[in-house]
Amino acid sequence: MAILAINNVTRQFGTQVVLDGATFEVETGDIVGLIGANGSGKTTLLRMLAGMDKPDTGDIIQARGLSVGLLAQEPVLDLKRTLHDEVAVAFEELLALEHKLQTISEEMGECDDDGRMAELMKSYDKVHHKFIASGGEKFEAKLHEVLGGLGFSLAEYGRKMSEFSGGQRCRAALARLLLTDSSFLLLDEPTNHLDIDAVRWLEYYLGRHPGGAMVVSHDRYLLDRVCTRIVELENGKTNSFTGNYSAFASTKELRLLTQERQFEKDKTFIEKERAFIAKHLSGQRTKEAQGRRTRLNRRLGEGEFVTEVDKSKRSARIAFRTSQTHDSGVVLRCDELAFSYDKLAPLFSDLSFQLYGSERLGITGANGCGKTTLLRILISQLTPTEGTLSYEQKVSIGYFSQESFHLDPKRTMIEEIRSVKSQLTEEAARTFMGQFLFSGQDVFKPMGLLSGGEQSRVRLASLILEQPDLLILDEPTNHLDIASREALERTLQDFPGTIIVVSHDRYFLDQIASRMLVFRVDGYENLVGNYSECVAQIDEKKAKLAAQAKQSSSGKGNAATKKNRKSAVAKSDPKIRLTAQYDHLTGDQLEAMVMEKEVAIAQLNARFGDADVHKNPDMLGELQEELTALEAEFSVLDQAWQERADA
Repeated sequence: MAILAINNVTRQFGTQVVLDGATFEVETGDIVGLIGANGSGKTTLLRMLAGMDKPDTGDIIQARGLSVGLLAQEPVLDLKRTLHDEVAVAFEELLALEHKLQTISEEMGECDDDGRMAELMKSYDKVHHKFIASGGEKFEAKLHEVLGGLGFSLAEYGRKMSEFSGGQRCRAALARLLLTDSSFLLLDEPTNHLDIDAVRWLEYYLGRHPGGAMVVSHDRYLLDRVCTRIVELENGKTNSFTGNYSAFASTKELRLLTQERQFEKDKTFIEKERAFIAKHLSGQRTKEAQGRRTRLNRRLGEGEFVTEVDKSKRSARIAFRTSQTHDSGVVLRCDELAFSYDKLAPLFSDLSFQLYGSERLGITGANGCGKTTLLRILISQLTPTEGTLSYEQKVSIGYFSQESFHLDPKRTMIEEIRSVKSQLTEEAARTFMGQFLFSGQDVFKPMGLLSGGEQSRVRLASLILEQPDLLILDEPTNHLDIASREALERTLQDFPGTIIVVSHDRYFLDQIASRMLVFRVDGYENLVGNYSECVAQIDEKKAKLAAQAKQSSSGKGNAATKKNRKSAVAKSDPKIRLTAQYDHLTGDQLEAMVMEKEVAIAQLNARFGDADVHKNPDMLGELQEELTALEAEFSVLDQAWQERADA
């Protein structure tokens, strides 16, 4: 059943037509990936679906009762609130009920009229029932689960939003949206500012969301993992494909191949027809030639022939020439590297690895773990606190930084490129920039008029022209749309030298990396393979360790499980006063224990996002059983605390 229908929608800003007859439907439970080049109208469409903008023509039809929530790229937040309170706005109705309960309780404490007390008790019971039925006992645990999953610590709950960075505020806005009752989510670049662990958690969360979602993202790995449909925006039109991103890419590639074959076939036919017409138009077969001309012009006018194709994905490859050819020997050797700023704790320590000629090393890990710092050590911008680093072969290095950079705003793109390699002719420079998806008059734009993504592509092109032996790239896909990322991948796949790349783009790492250096809180892992292959290795190790731990503590675990089950069963018996077990504790002690249990429940909920859990039915079942038992304990403990507070 369709819950959203977009019918022939157009939207124009001044002379720019952004949407031109956009049409598609969304079924119940669909998670739609909305893709397209930067500026193709994705955000405009989301704003219209959220009711913040209207189409010039066409219709947007929503199913009755559908509630839509939007995560904008620049969310509006109350910077005076704490993180906890700003995210808790998602539970506005529950908080209002909680406040009402508190008000009634205070009035009951001061009431000495039996009749009024009876009314208050009745009101309290009614509000309390509504509070419980709406999930009032669980909203704090849900809040902890989401904030924890998105990388916030308990210590940050009390900080004001004004103290957080722009990226952290976006994560807070995402948390707030995920906790609302919106049945359909509109997410505009939700993975911006998330590290890989947080993105994996988000994937799991979206997979459990029953109402469906529409996601604008350049993260193809995310689009592969969660999407059931891909809608592509191109030249104002929409094309809808069933399946995830890889299925879309495969289908589109097949369509392109078919289109190219038809183009060649139609081109040959048209040339033959025109040759016949030109030859016989004034001869004995004039009438036949005139008839063929009429039919050909009619068919051309009706668009029956394929007269142009998009060959951008199979454009000519770049011919690389590095300054020297390396053998497969060691290029770089790092031994027991460590680094810390001033007297702070080390970002990393005991880091050792070797890099061989023509290898492609992908580096990933949580934000702040020292990935960029390592790259700066490799290019001698920083000196390691401990350990040694040496290049075993003489290499020229090309470094792409994600930090701010200077480009002359008045210089055109062609001038910028030719400043790197002056012997390039204008034609050769234009051809070269075509590999980076610049065409036509684009190459004559001043650098100051280019977007961040366009400037990144120019910088990458300039770096390639320098023809280094070793490319060191820090988040090269930031600001790039999917087409630009794929163009970069094709370029780097042809690069004959050695590559070291820090990236959170898992799809990109799958295409480029032959080895992975994975930073973790407790150290690092140096593994052979691309991102997916290395994750599989890590998950396999975790599964083995979990199995060993389970086997060694099975007796103790079984006893604890049985006890928890008995506790849960006893809770359902109204004749047993379960809270009696906490009578010896003070109110403060009870409150502290309640908060402890809330944190434990949040931590367990966060573990549902681990790949080694949701891919393993046995582990998932065990975790669910543990969570159920813990929630049962929490319910009794919370009741004891409430009784003590009311006494």
